[in-house]
Amino acid sequence: MNICEQCGYYLKISSSDRIELSVDPGTWDPMDDGMVSLDPIEFHSEEEPYKDRIDSYQKKTGLTEAVQTGTGQLNGIPVAIGVMDFQFMGGSMGSVVGEKITRLIEYATNKLLPLILVCASGGARMQEGSLSLMQMAKISSALYDYQSNKKLFYVSILTSPTTGGVTASFGMLGDIIIAEPNAYIAFAGKRVIEQTLNKTVPEGSQAAEYLFHKGLFDPIVPRNLLKGVLSELFQLHAFFPFNKN
Repeated sequence: MNICEQCGYYLKISSSDRIELSVDPGTWDPMDDGMVSLDPIEFHSEEEPYKDRIDSYQKKTGLTEAVQTGTGQLNGIPVAIGVMDFQFMGGSMGSVVGEKITRLIEYATNKLLPLILVCASGGARMQEGSLSLMQMAKISSALYDYQSNKKLFYVSILTSPTTGGVTASFGMLGDIIIAEPNAYIAFAGKRVIEQTLNKTVPEGSQAAEYLFHKGLFDPIVPRNLLKGVLSELFQLHAFFPFNKN
């Protein structure tokens, strides 16, 4: 589970490993797998072009984008799940990430499925400019239909790090918001705040345990207990396992 056996430190975990931990074996069915980013604003930096960066991250991670979405079963309960991957361009949310998550929410709305989104992101992807910021509104409006109109159940899971436009949109919109122990959760990162305001950010003030006492989310759940907790929450909200008979 990528937890240090000596000190209990939580190491980062890939989206594929997390799907393996969360979804029952043999039930994972990916969605929109072939969707890839173009270069909508023709972003040219002095380093490598945006298209080349995408290509190199695809080769390095084996993923097409910074989120994997799909359906599966969690202890027998059918769920729609999206898992972000920090190893792919810092889990940044460009138009493909936004579109994949929106389509997942719409699918869950139509099929009346409970929804899990696992956040691990540096925020909106700067290489797509305003188009990446538009994803915040698009996802939030899809969630409004899912939660308010259809009265369905969405759990967001904040892992380390969850920052920027992801925190400011779907990360904080869960009916139940769960954080991993010692996760780094913020809107603006420590360095940005310190450079902008010329003030020192107190040590630990953006850690899950500190924010929990400020009422920012519901429980902090250790990784090894998460599947059981989710299963109980879904059954509490009347989502039950398939009857094998």
